[in-house]
Amino acid sequence: MILTVTLNTALDITYRVRELRPHGSHRVSEVTERPGGKGLNVARVLAALGHEVTVTGFTGGTTGHVLRTRLADTPGVRDALVPVSGTTRRTIAIVDQLSGDTTQLNEPGPTVTAAEWSAFRTTYESLLPGVSAVALCGSLPPGLPVGAYAGLVRTARTAGVPVLLDTSGEPLRRGVAARPDIVKPNTDELAELTGSHDPSRGARDTRRRGARTVVVSLGAKGLLAATPDDSWQATPPARLPGNPTGAGDSAVAGLLSGLVEGLPWPDRLARAVALSAATVRAPAAGEFDRATYEELLERVTVTGDVSAA
Repeated sequence: MILTVTLNTALDITYRVRELRPHGSHRVSEVTERPGGKGLNVARVLAALGHEVTVTGFTGGTTGHVLRTRLADTPGVRDALVPVSGTTRRTIAIVDQLSGDTTQLNEPGPTVTAAEWSAFRTTYESLLPGVSAVALCGSLPPGLPVGAYAGLVRTARTAGVPVLLDTSGEPLRRGVAARPDIVKPNTDELAELTGSHDPSRGARDTRRRGARTVVVSLGAKGLLAATPDDSWQATPPARLPGNPTGAGDSAVAGLLSGLVEGLPWPDRLARAVALSAATVRAPAAGEFDRATYEELLERVTVTGDVSAA
């Protein structure tokens, strides 16, 4: 079983409009609602790939109730979310169908109390036995200590469970120092962490700071990975039009599934890039177009460069 942690869950709402115009009134052609937050998106993709997944994190209020109701309809995903007194946030994605661009509006999330954080840590520790890998994903809701992810990384490592960290800012900095097995920043997050705008150099620096492996999202250019033995770059055959929301979460699902299946790094990266690109072609985060994924999987180019490791 794989465990995904989403401390700042969300109800993802996607609006599609013909053309997004500032200060204008818009007629929405399509609305979709999905349980969201990065770890929940990862979990749905993992379940679609045939893996058993448990999700945990915080949820509360009317929005949290809707989220859990919709999550119950997701095959292969077990709900171990911890209730809070506040209300789960919403995220709004507005897709401009004319340009293909997406505008994202993210609420901050509920304030988590010390007692609620303690209850979550107890739940988290109880879930680790028998888990094959953990993903710690997304932003921290108000009220949590900035070192929250660092503590969860150390707890997973003590339990002997491989852990992937996907966050940003100071939580990423603290988390890297706790020595996670994999971190997956994008180029902006990596530059903020290391001060370098060269992804290869930033990845090497992040490994020196404590991460065992660093996989950098390069957007439409794919992924770059610095492992203990080699470095790799995986590139999709072409840029696909569509909604990029959740593409990075699908990449995390590809990396996690490859880890628990024991795939070599080139195969893990090819899967992650193909899933990420196929998510752009799907209607909402946490989903991917399977035909696109299967077609791209054989066409992702993976090259190695040991000098950059």
